[in-house]
Amino acid sequence: MIIAFLVFIGVSLLWLFTLATAEEENPEGLYVADRSLSPVFNGFAMAGEQISVVTLLAVSGGIALFGYDGFTYALDGLIMLGVLLLLAQKIRNSGRYSLGDLFSLRASGSAPRIAATAVTLAITIPLLIIQLRVAGSSAALLIGISTDGAQVVCTILMGCLVACFAAVAGLRGNSFMHVAKVPITLVTLAVITLLALRKFDWDPGSLLSTAVDKSMAPEDYLKPGFWPYTASLGSLNTFGNHIVFILGTAVMPHQLLRIGASRTGRAARRSMSIATGLVGAFVLLLITTGFASAAVVGATGIGAVDATGQSSPIQLASDVLRDGSTGRIVLITVMACVVFLTVLTTVTSVTFAAAVSFAHDVFARGKRRRTETGEIRALRVAAVIVCAVGLSLAAAIHRYPTEFLVAFSISVAASCIFPVLIYSFFWQRFNRRGLLWSVYGGLLLCTVLTVFSPIVSGTAFALWPEASFDWYPFQTPGLVSVPAAFVLGWLGSVTSPAESELDFRRMQHRILTGQTAGPQATDPQR
Repeated sequence: MIIAFLVFIGVSLLWLFTLATAEEENPEGLYVADRSLSPVFNGFAMAGEQISVVTLLAVSGGIALFGYDGFTYALDGLIMLGVLLLLAQKIRNSGRYSLGDLFSLRASGSAPRIAATAVTLAITIPLLIIQLRVAGSSAALLIGISTDGAQVVCTILMGCLVACFAAVAGLRGNSFMHVAKVPITLVTLAVITLLALRKFDWDPGSLLSTAVDKSMAPEDYLKPGFWPYTASLGSLNTFGNHIVFILGTAVMPHQLLRIGASRTGRAARRSMSIATGLVGAFVLLLITTGFASAAVVGATGIGAVDATGQSSPIQLASDVLRDGSTGRIVLITVMACVVFLTVLTTVTSVTFAAAVSFAHDVFARGKRRRTETGEIRALRVAAVIVCAVGLSLAAAIHRYPTEFLVAFSISVAASCIFPVLIYSFFWQRFNRRGLLWSVYGGLLLCTVLTVFSPIVSGTAFALWPEASFDWYPFQTPGLVSVPAAFVLGWLGSVTSPAESELDFRRMQHRILTGQTAGPQATDPQR
């Protein structure tokens, strides 16, 4: 099994480097594949962006252990695509692709681009830590060694492999891997689900009832409020978690970059429609896999290996067939390959988005004129540095809970990006001061409220459970920071001189039609 897994890694990396060397050596060719991705291809790639290692392992584990509450979080990923579908055509028609470009729609100068890079890094680094940590734990479990040392070693090895590809890849090469990942993941989950159903004589009702019986609390398993991280914080906290998760994941920088790779605004909408259908199938299989894990393995068996349930899909793959059978070995190996492919593509996507933000929005916009070769070199260096920082932090905090990083990263996206996009596309008065107040105010609130929230101190699942400075009562800072960012954006705009506003009608014409509004319109990249 281990030899087959290593062969898959070697073949994957060889293919990836082959794709990378075939990339065009010009910035736009690397950043958005010269905007040449077809709707179907980009739709599959967008669906692949949603299949992250956290979604695959953590959400299915949440369903296996906590039933209804895990089920609702799985649905959030599908609702999120509906939000992004409403914005996709406008984003593509604007002619912009990086977060700094989008921030510059209504604000001139370098400050909006620097703010965009700061926000991108604040989102990317926590995501890298989470993804690499889960990947290291899963790899250690797959090779049968679950000690802390083995997890750290696996985390470092997986991170180094990903860093190598992130340093040479462009959007097109990573897209091919996302496209390949989608059918492989769907087929693997479908096979595991069918094998689990076979153990219950193909009766879904029997599988679900067994999952309930084997749960930690059968009477609460299919009721809301069983999730231990939110049960004691009230229904408003749960509502805020869902809203912030939907808004934040919809506007992640790597997803905005992928929308920019579509040929037209209509092609972007079609890609999103295709992605929604594929992610719908993935969510359905993910939910079924979660309940199947509870029924076949049981909450006690899952919790004995991993208290968070992230190992449940791997345990299910090893238990649906009898020990020692060839099919069991093949199934576990395929599941290991799916996890590796998911780690590789997801970490590369978020690292690449951060590197593009630095190279395109900061380095290429400096006072000195930059060549295309210099910009591409800056992209490569930035990718390595970002991945190295994320890997170092993931290895350093492997013993600590990371729920605070999830809440912080998603809240930053929801607070600093979503309000700016809504104001930029729909409000004529929005301007530079409003943008900067919204972005930096939202980022400051997310930082402060996260530090003083129950996920950092005062609760059993906190970073420091023995300490108690959790005066902010909610798990996610976004419940306060998102509306506050909207207010700050409005206040900054209405108190700013009117002459600082850019031509809203010309911009609105472009985002609605994808065409410039007349001979005076300028290139959006200038």
